[in-house]
Amino acid sequence: MTLTIAELARALDARLWGDGSLAVTGAAEAGQAGPGQIALATSAAYAEKLAPGGMALLADGSDPEALGLRAAILVARPRLAMAGLTRAFDPGPGIAPGIHPSAVIDPSAEIAPDAAIGPFAVIGAGVRIGAGARIAAHVSIGAGTVIGCDVLIHPGVRIAHGVTLGDRVILNPGVSIGGDGFSFVTPEKSGVEEIRETLGERAEIRQQHWTRIHSLGGVEIGDDVEVGANATIDRGTIRATRIGRGTKIDNLVQIGHNCVVGEDCLLCGLVGIAGSARIGNRVVLGGQVGVSDNIFVGDDVIAGGATKIFTNAPAGRVLLGSPAVKMETHVEAQKNIRRLPRLYAQVAELRETVKKLLDKDARE
Repeated sequence: MTLTIAELARALDARLWGDGSLAVTGAAEAGQAGPGQIALATSAAYAEKLAPGGMALLADGSDPEALGLRAAILVARPRLAMAGLTRAFDPGPGIAPGIHPSAVIDPSAEIAPDAAIGPFAVIGAGVRIGAGARIAAHVSIGAGTVIGCDVLIHPGVRIAHGVTLGDRVILNPGVSIGGDGFSFVTPEKSGVEEIRETLGERAEIRQQHWTRIHSLGGVEIGDDVEVGANATIDRGTIRATRIGRGTKIDNLVQIGHNCVVGEDCLLCGLVGIAGSARIGNRVVLGGQVGVSDNIFVGDDVIAGGATKIFTNAPAGRVLLGSPAVKMETHVEAQKNIRRLPRLYAQVAELRETVKKLLDKDARE
């Protein structure tokens, strides 16, 4: 795609400076832009790397003339402008229109006339695929699943039976949705159940054998959800596992059976949410955050990387650490830990002083 920089500025609803006729064919980092590429210089540190005579995306308040540029787009929120710019130049996955002859499609499936289905895709009985949906190669979709409009499913995605995807959902390569939940039970009370009740005490250790609890529920995913590569979302046991509208899920995230995730959440890489947990709206979980089963994380909670949430978290709380505590409490605790060697040395010195005084008293 080629745009003039004036057209790009209008598309971003931003202010143009300089020669609006310059052609833009792509974007590059500051200092690496070639002919036709607009440099992304969204901070002073990046602006210092700009080559004279080029064009750049700059933050409001920058001086393109002093930087020696021919043209610039000035924006109030550079990172938001980057979203629009990258969307404009993203060529997409290149899924050809129509249905590839190698696709295997059950006769009972209902497919919108303008949907695209790639090579070796397998579409099960009773599947419904909405208008504008694009399904790449080697995707499998189980019986009775409903795919909304303008959905993009990348190669190798596995969608089980009885799943519902809203409109404009994006599933990245290797996503698995609707696998059985990790649910097992023992004929007698298991060791896990016992120590949950006693907090560690066990009357006796005996053999136990696990029996599968089958997953009869599905998965329901709202509009505008994105799921990263190799993430997994388990189906519910009786009711559906649900992901709310606008939520973004990173690579390698695991969401267990019966979970309910709210709207506009951000779940970063390697997050693990155990079965039947409930996550509120606009929750942000940093990388490697873990959430225990059957607990509730309130609206607008933010948990820093590697936080482990074992108990209910009230709305608006900022959490860090394992176990999760208020961020300010965790930071203060870490400061205190760093002070321990000095404190230990002071205590040792005091003990030595007291010992000398006691020895002196004993001699007198």
